[in-house]
Order: sequence, then structure tokens, then C-alpha cells
Amino acid sequence: MFEAGFAMSEVLSQIVESKWFQNTVLAVILLAGVVVGLETSPKIMAEYGPILRPLDRIIIWLFAIEAAMKMGAHGSRPYRYFANPWNLFDFTIVVVCFLPMDSQYAAVLRLVRVLRVLRLVSVVPRLQLLVATLLRSIPSMLYVGLLLMVLFYIYAVMGVFLFAENDPGHFGRLDRSMLSLFRIVTLDNWTEVMYTQMYGADVYPPAVETDEPSEPRAMPGIAGLYFASFVMLGTLIMLNLFIGVILQSMQEAQAEREKADRARHIAEFGEATIEDEIAHLETMVHKLHTRLGALRRRAERNG
Repeated sequence: MFEAGFAMSEVLSQIVESKWFQNTVLAVILLAGVVVGLETSPKIMAEYGPILRPLDRIIIWLFAIEAAMKMGAHGSRPYRYFANPWNLFDFTIVVVCFLPMDSQYAAVLRLVRVLRVLRLVSVVPRLQLLVATLLRSIPSMLYVGLLLMVLFYIYAVMGVFLFAENDPGHFGRLDRSMLSLFRIVTLDNWTEVMYTQMYGADVYPPAVETDEPSEPRAMPGIAGLYFASFVMLGTLIMLNLFIGVILQSMQEAQAEREKADRARHIAEFGEATIEDEIAHLETMVHKLHTRLGALRRRAERNG
């Protein structure tokens, strides 16, 4: 009995780790995304609803079967399935989809069905790497965001002092000034706001109208320096810091992933011997010599 259970777990383990099984799950997830998208159209549901609803139930059952097979692959320890956070995420979605919900919770059920598309992250390793990178980047991104908020606050206060009388719609209050700076840092027609301050609201009327009284005043030098420096600091420097943090976290996550893969390989096949390392290096050197020879021949033909 024990040997039969062990053999069954081995078979299930080979199935769930096979390429065709993972591709099948990926296809089902994509199909689920298409189905839930089609269900947003009343016209399509009126015509094809009798087909889409049973298809949606079949997809849910396929996800349930997948979870059961992955649990069975752990043999007498099915609880190990939940050690993987992605498995826990997948299982939660499946369970919620099977909960008996009446019309009062129909919106929650539809939301959960949309979240099934997020299962792409759990089956595509590269997407898992991106998510791990974002999670790893959060602490550093918080500090960069705090520095950016300080910059926003300083420039927002300066904007109120400088441009409130000329353009109260954009800089009449601190909250308006902050919102205007957010528009500027995203480069959304920010030059229109700048030109209003440079040439005056009477010459270049602002897009945001307000009933508050204004005193048009042109400040070409101050406005140009203000907006150019903010775009330089806020967009070209601060936002690029976010990119730098994400890239650094991606390199760290990739290094950890390679380390984990190597540890798993060693656990399964043992440590590589010196002879294996020498053979691997010799293969790499041979490939480099072949590539170098091809490049030399190409250079001789071109020369």
C-alpha cells in the first residue's frame, strides 16, 4: 500500500513538473481571461451565455484538479503544497470560486474570476522574478518616495508664493500646487502651466478656470528656472532613482534564484566534480574559439 502511494506520488510529480502540463495550465489561464472578458459584453452573453457559463465552470474544475494533483505529488505530506506562496494564492482563488454566493456577492465573485488571470504569474517563472523584484524594491522605493515627497512639498510651497496671484487654478492653494506638480512630473502638457507663469494669465490663459480673483503677472525668468529645475530633479533624477532601485533588486533576485537553482541541482544530482567543471570550461572555450574564427573570417571578407 505504501509503495503504491509512493509510486502514485512519483507519477503525479513527473506530470505536474512536465512541460506539457505547465503549458496546458497556461492555456487554461489564458482561456479563463478570455472568457471573463467576453462576459463583460451583454450582447455576447445574450447570444453565447449558455456556452460561456458551463465553460467557466469547467475552467474552475480544471484549476481544482491541478491543485489536487500538486498536493498528491507530495505523497504523504500534501501540506507541503501550501509552503509555496504561489500555490497558496492559486488555492485561495479556487476555493473562493467554489463558495456558494448569491446575487448579493456577485460582484465579489466576478472580481475573483478576474483575479484568475493573475495566475499567469504563478506559472511563468520570469513573471515570478518580476514580482519578487518589486517586493524586494519596496523598502528602498519608500525612501526614494519620501525624498520625492519632500521635493514636491518644497516646490509646492514655492509655487503658491510665486504664482498664486497669477494662476490660482493651478497654484492658489497648497493642494492645487501639489496636484499641478504631479501633472508636471508626469510631463502631461506641463509646458502649458509653465507658459502661463512665464507670459502671464492674460496673455496665456490657464486651462484650469476658477472664480477666484487673479492678478496676471509675467515672470519669464523665475518661472523658467522653477519649472526647468523641478522637471530636472523630479523627472530626470528622482524617477530614474526608482528605475535604478528596481534594476538593482532584479539583479539580487536573479542571483538568489540562480543560487537556489544550483542548490536544488546539487541536492538532486550531487556536487559537480572538478572534471565536470573542466569539461564545461573546455566547451565554453571551444565555443569562443569557433565564434572568434567566424568573426575573423567575416572581417577578412569585408576588408
